[in-house]
Amino acid sequence: MTSFPPFTQAADVRLREDRLCYSICTLVTKVDDYQKMTASFQQGGFTSADCEYLFLDNRGANSFDAFQGYNIFLSAARGDYIILCHQDIELLENGRADLDALLESLTQHDRNWGLCGNAGGIRPGALALRISDPHGANVAQGGPFPAKVTSLDENFIVVRRDANLALSNNLSGFHLYGTDLCIISYILGYHAYVIDFHLLHKSPGKTDHTFFKLKHELIDKYYRALRPRWVTTTCTLCFISGHFLLNIIMNSSIGRKIIKRIGKRTPR
Repeated sequence: MTSFPPFTQAADVRLREDRLCYSICTLVTKVDDYQKMTASFQQGGFTSADCEYLFLDNRGANSFDAFQGYNIFLSAARGDYIILCHQDIELLENGRADLDALLESLTQHDRNWGLCGNAGGIRPGALALRISDPHGANVAQGGPFPAKVTSLDENFIVVRRDANLALSNNLSGFHLYGTDLCIISYILGYHAYVIDFHLLHKSPGKTDHTFFKLKHELIDKYYRALRPRWVTTTCTLCFISGHFLLNIIMNSSIGRKIIKRIGKRTPR
């Protein structure tokens, strides 16, 4: 009987030796803000023993936009949990032990969570917030937590590394990448949550012309990506759309016969 070398076991051992718990990832334009942020995290228990701090240098010029930069982080990070955060946040009363407990509790609540944060949208007109920022101090809204959301604010997002998430390659800029990541996670079978992790975000955020431009680009991207379509494989034919009745009709034997006849008549 042929024996094979234990490639999988060797890989597992290598991953365990190289493994960290948290990767804290930031695009940096202001060194002072970044140093204050990292200092607050280190004081809060995110030490070099099992955490890494990764940054991309955007001083002087934005060499990396958010979609490009955070995809680099998501690919390079070694932590089990990848924190994508702004340079102008600081920890308050919650620290490493609190986040450990919250993530463990979230896993017990929903094993298919893919990412979480401290602010997001639940549904039209309803937000989930656990934050201090220029809009208000110690805001706790939209609970009980964890609260499932359709989008996350970008100031603080925790991504499960084993969810293998990535941002869209065909979008760029510095807005709505949290929303994009939530949509992609849902398509892949994961969920997004706001958790009860309170920190300070020093910026109120802004919605300038670049925000609205990217909003329209995101809408157009998903209009094209999720459009109704026929999918032809080597062994079957299926129609995919967001319309329940249309799916039933087009995937019936009659629907398949009609489209096959149309396909035969269509010149190549």
